[in-house]
Amino acid sequence: MRKTAVLLGSALVAAAGLAFPGMAAAEERAVIIKGFGAKSGVVRSFGINSEAAMRAAADLINSKGGVKLGDGATGKMEVEFLDDRCTAEEGISVVRRIASGPALVAIGPTCSNVAEPLFGVLQKKAGDASDSGLQFPIFTDVAVKGGLAKISEWAFRNVPSEAQMYNSLFEWVKQTRPELKTIYAGVEENFAHSRASWYAVMKEAAPKVGLEVKGEAKWLLEDTNFSQQVREIKAAAPDILAIAAHPFTTCGVLKEMRRQGVKVKMLIGLTSSSSLETLQGCAREAEGIIIPTSFAPVTPEAEAAAKQAARFDGSLDLHSAAAYENMFILKKVMEEQKVMAKPDTVQADREKIRKGLAGLKQTDGLLGTIKRTDDREAIKPYLYVHAKDGKWAVLHNPLTN
Repeated sequence: MRKTAVLLGSALVAAAGLAFPGMAAAEERAVIIKGFGAKSGVVRSFGINSEAAMRAAADLINSKGGVKLGDGATGKMEVEFLDDRCTAEEGISVVRRIASGPALVAIGPTCSNVAEPLFGVLQKKAGDASDSGLQFPIFTDVAVKGGLAKISEWAFRNVPSEAQMYNSLFEWVKQTRPELKTIYAGVEENFAHSRASWYAVMKEAAPKVGLEVKGEAKWLLEDTNFSQQVREIKAAAPDILAIAAHPFTTCGVLKEMRRQGVKVKMLIGLTSSSSLETLQGCAREAEGIIIPTSFAPVTPEAEAAAKQAARFDGSLDLHSAAAYENMFILKKVMEEQKVMAKPDTVQADREKIRKGLAGLKQTDGLLGTIKRTDDREAIKPYLYVHAKDGKWAVLHNPLTN
């Protein structure tokens, strides 16, 4: 009888230890973060790499103790990535489904033509009772078209400023290659990012350094034949060809240029094409192309992150590196805002995350400090890379030169 009482007392003490902090191991809860973007179609590699980066970061965070929640419990990050097929309708539908569940925040999307209308269905001004828009925080890693976060106070981005990067690049070209006088472009006309990068960024920046813009050849993201466009490039005979296109059509154009024997003195590419996909598709034809980017494995942190992502069958570039950074930024925000990650605190936790992200003035990035703007955008460190011997090599680092 006495032995039974002792055992029962021990069991009660153990049970009490589960109920009261400090008496046993802290409670563990799932911190659910959804990713979404293109995992099918022409730009599917971006979504695949973002998912790998998110899972890699979550694995590292969880292995180092997870997220310290507001009541002392341990939060373990759980990641699921959904395919929006790079279409606005699907992207909006995906986020509505995510917001109806237990996820606290979402990272995405891949495509600017998804981000722009998607941000439009979010509540424009946080706390506005007259606005029935979705109250759910989205932290974008890829969609880079300028100025999109201003659409909603629930939208945040960790993408580089293309205007800043290309203005800097063209100034560098003027200083280092003053003999180059003319520029022509090839543009993916039906892709929001590609269009904006040429018409609103590069085409504006080039004349400021004295380059004559001689026009542009146009094609679609789905195109596979570029013979006419290359003939137009050949007829324009520019010193510089800027290709505002993603890896698939960039490689298509470069291969057609080689076939037709068209050469220019300098190739400048789209930020999104500073990726492994470009080198896998046309390393020989892309040799020498110059692209500004906010990621290269040039710091110990960046190198380690690239190796971690590779463990999850992905590669880091300026987009997926942002997804990796976002996970660590969210961990910091959740801990500072004392997120609880309980079933009955989901909406309160979402508001805490929104408030925490809105209050950030700077964050840690893989290349250094990232500054945050009042309109929820990022000012990221960047450098120029060029394709050399089948790899991306640093050509110039504006921060150290």
